[in-house]
Amino acid sequence: MSSQKKPKRQPSRNRVRQRTKQLRRTINAMDYVASGTLHIRTKVCGRKNCRCAREPDARHGPYHEWSRRQDGQLLHSIVSPEQAQILVLAIDNHKQILALLALWQRETVKEVLNGENA
Repeated sequence: MSSQKKPKRQPSRNRVRQRTKQLRRTINAMDYVASGTLHIRTKVCGRKNCRCAREPDARHGPYHEWSRRQDGQLLHSIVSPEQAQILVLAIDNHKQILALLALWQRETVKEVLNGENA
């Protein structure tokens, strides 16, 4: 009784394209993409006679601060509330794209390795 191995199929771009069609559509539908973190802060101005020095509820702000890495450097920007709304969407989109790219990568590995160790 000889066990014959099933011939391995060749990797196919078409199979990968078919299996990743929906995630590519999802990525394509996104308008804004940004990495980083958005913080809403209040601040103490440092003047001794200002209420913010004595009362936490009287601090100045809120200020929307966007932190991100660009070219290896950490950058901070103060943005308007309108810009902050867009950045919330853009940061969520970035996270979703990373998750979708991980799925795409798994599908590629599965196709290249024909399901072995995938």
